[in-house]
Amino acid sequence: MSNNKSNMKKNRKMLHQDRPHRGSLTLIFTGIVLGSLLITVIIVGIAMYLLAGAEIISGLSASMSSTTSVLLFFALFSLVVGFLTAFILSRVLLKPVNMLINSMNRLAQGDYRVRLAPSPWWSRQPFVAEICGSFNRMAEELENTEVLRSDFVNNFSHEFKTPIVSIAGFAKLLLRGRLSDEQKKEYLAVIEEESLRLSEMATNVLNLTRVENQTILTDTGCFNLSEQLRSCVLLLSRKWEKKALEIDFEMDEYNVTASEELLKQVWINLLDNAIKFAPPHGVIAITAAPYASRLSVSIANSGSSIPRDKREKIFNKFYQADESHATEGNGVGLAIVKRVVELHEGSVEVESKDDRTVFTVNLPWTSN
Repeated sequence: MSNNKSNMKKNRKMLHQDRPHRGSLTLIFTGIVLGSLLITVIIVGIAMYLLAGAEIISGLSASMSSTTSVLLFFALFSLVVGFLTAFILSRVLLKPVNMLINSMNRLAQGDYRVRLAPSPWWSRQPFVAEICGSFNRMAEELENTEVLRSDFVNNFSHEFKTPIVSIAGFAKLLLRGRLSDEQKKEYLAVIEEESLRLSEMATNVLNLTRVENQTILTDTGCFNLSEQLRSCVLLLSRKWEKKALEIDFEMDEYNVTASEELLKQVWINLLDNAIKFAPPHGVIAITAAPYASRLSVSIANSGSSIPRDKREKIFNKFYQADESHATEGNGVGLAIVKRVVELHEGSVEVESKDDRTVFTVNLPWTSN
């Protein structure tokens, strides 16, 4: 609750700071209206002066039935002049607005490379610079998301196809018969492993979709976090035993109030990620420690470090730091971790150096 209040105060402060800059937009529109009126008055005044000097107004008054007709004539003349003046001024002064609308239409049609680049005079106006900056950042983010989505579809299709081909191939061999019991067990083990791999990929994508659409936690309860972490380690024992990894588990008993099901996804994804990138015979360390009103849980693994330029991106959905795709994965595990932790009003950090990577999850916590 306190975080929400602080965020609201921060947003109100930002809006208050932005008003002077955006006020220039109102001044420009007001200037267009006043400028149109002023030019219209000047043009009509000059026209009336010239017509009066040439005694044409007197002739018009004599030819028309009343003074009202003369006034209507000049009112119509003023209306035409005012319309033309406003049209010309709007075409010139509202050019950035037309540029923005055209760019938005291109963006809506899928052209994510479009960027706003106003003239030097317009770019010096605070509100124009703000609009262009916001639009260009939005277009850049959409372009990056589209690239990641395309890569995800391609990679996911490849990752999905590989186990299916394996399952189909070994199933055909089993159907042919004439295999020893040892071969049958081996082929069935491969089919089981590849089926579990398919299930895991599908589950991750479904979980990401579910937590992205979730805004509040409704299934929270108090449970033993240390016991949950031990259970997650046991669930993945087949993977870390296969690589002969050492699990260093040093943690006191901590109870937390949170969504047990969602936090389980956090630990499984972080542990799976650590196992995936740890070298054979490496070490995975799991620790926890309270700090004020936070409980920090760290999962560290030995192995190559994550480059600094990729650390900011690894929590983006569909992003994979291993661009060679030598390791299994589809780029949604860490996105799930970040979203679930945010739902718990916590934070997740990564530190990677000296061939050691540490993911730290900070959760709200009160000692009992």
